[in-house]
Amino acid sequence: MIARTIAALAAAALSLAACATTAGDTDDGASASASGSAERTVTVGGAAMYPSRNIVQNAANSRDHTTLVAAVQAAGLAETLSGPGPFTVFAPTNAAFARLPAGTVETLLRPENKAQLQTVLTYHVVPGRLSAADLMEQLRAGNGTARLTTVQGGQLTARMAGSRLVLVDAKGGTATVTQADVFQSNGVIHVTNAVSLPG
Repeated sequence: MIARTIAALAAAALSLAACATTAGDTDDGASASASGSAERTVTVGGAAMYPSRNIVQNAANSRDHTTLVAAVQAAGLAETLSGPGPFTVFAPTNAAFARLPAGTVETLLRPENKAQLQTVLTYHVVPGRLSAADLMEQLRAGNGTARLTTVQGGQLTARMAGSRLVLVDAKGGTATVTQADVFQSNGVIHVTNAVSLPG
């Protein structure tokens, strides 16, 4: 059983590596680099993500992450995520935020809910720089499961679903990594298709 799990993880890592998107390529929503060493400029939300820029500078240019950027600014986290880090950010798209119950985003963006917004956003951040290869290594070590402690203090559980990396949040919700290894000067972003919620 363990041998089968390791073989599946190795196949998934190769699948992620084969889907790497470089600037100028078409983003099919499944791009990733499993090598962890090649820091190429990739495209996210129609914009080039430069490894020489920080997380906030790059995310601000992605048309798929305008909600996330607005939330980071409203939560007062832009300065922190512009700092040296390093940080691993699981970055939900606008579509991911739109799938939350009606009114959730608007409520979180109100000044009086700043602490709650910070809690949700820091639940998407893990200290350190975890590439897809690093995550795969943790999955192999954990026989198919990796527990990631977030800056918020809660845990995300990573596992594979076919060739896709999936995060399970404290409420049992799942978010799939649709684009991995978007390297930044102060960490790495992995784009996700859902908002992860702390307990």
